[in-house]
Amino acid sequence: MKNTALTSIHEALGAKMVPFAGYNMPVQYEGVNVEHETVRNHLGVFDVSHMGEFLISGENALELIQKVSSNDASKLTVGKAQYSCLPNEEGGIVDDLIIYKIKEEQYLLVVNASNIEKDWNWISKYNESIKADMRDISEDYSLLAIQGPKAVEAMQSLTSVDLSAIKFYHFEVADFAGIEHVIISATGYTGSGGFEIYCKNSEVEQVWNKVLEAGKDFGIKPIGLAARDTLRLEMGYCLYGNDIDDTTSPIEAGLGWITKFTKDFVNADALKQQKENGVERKLVAFEVTERGIPRNGYDILNEEGDVIGNVTSGTMSPSLGKGIGLGYVSTVYKAVDTPIFLQIRKKKVGAKIVKLPFYQNKK
Repeated sequence: MKNTALTSIHEALGAKMVPFAGYNMPVQYEGVNVEHETVRNHLGVFDVSHMGEFLISGENALELIQKVSSNDASKLTVGKAQYSCLPNEEGGIVDDLIIYKIKEEQYLLVVNASNIEKDWNWISKYNESIKADMRDISEDYSLLAIQGPKAVEAMQSLTSVDLSAIKFYHFEVADFAGIEHVIISATGYTGSGGFEIYCKNSEVEQVWNKVLEAGKDFGIKPIGLAARDTLRLEMGYCLYGNDIDDTTSPIEAGLGWITKFTKDFVNADALKQQKENGVERKLVAFEVTERGIPRNGYDILNEEGDVIGNVTSGTMSPSLGKGIGLGYVSTVYKAVDTPIFLQIRKKKVGAKIVKLPFYQNKK
């Protein structure tokens, strides 16, 4: 297993460490519910340095990105980021990612840790003819997610940039925690606001320590991957490997909003047909109306007991105190308030289709 530059610090803090995407990662420190509540109401910091980073540069950089990604990267201006995905040739998804326009003819692609090699090979295949400059800088950079409603106030002392002026999915390259040329990005996968900080491995320990020091009067705590999962699920954000993968199309997954047919990209024609003609299954959100916690792989049933789909993500929501989940069902069952059932071990447990997000962030 690989370690991040902060592994020894997590161990010293008493984190429970688990293998994740080939890395030794902290899954929790005090407990999922405590850490979840900390991010929702105060401030938490995650080490997500296992994520991958590719730098795509040169006069053909945009052409390559436009070819392999579903969203329209030509709309990006310097200082703006974009959520997108990499469609495959069979209609599925190679990965989902964030694309940053660092400067003219230079883009940063941030990909999932488990897909770094797969994504690199996929993009490289299309780059054989386009010939943009590609660099895999995943091993050189660390990533911290500072998430929660207190993030702007707590972190402002660490930078000369006005953090309140950085809009959602925008970023600045600036000083932070005594380090020059750090990416401060108003992104994150929790739905509670905050920033993601990209810096070199040699700098991340200083950044981590200063973030914890600056946040101590705001209730900051280190947060593990388990709470990251419950936080993203309450917002209905897809997790690669669960809710989307090589067999699920962006249209089925409700990602039509990042699939732009004003340009040519891998498998665009087939996906356009899906959007126009409809699909046989859709990713839906549901909440459990009886006692029970949904888990990945559980069958979803109709009132007659027929299997109509399966759960892709599920948990007991710490914010709502009820079971929630995502799953694919036959399209005829996708409407909000449709009653469904979950096969939880030997019991048939009631649930209903709901609208996302599960959690409304009032802060």
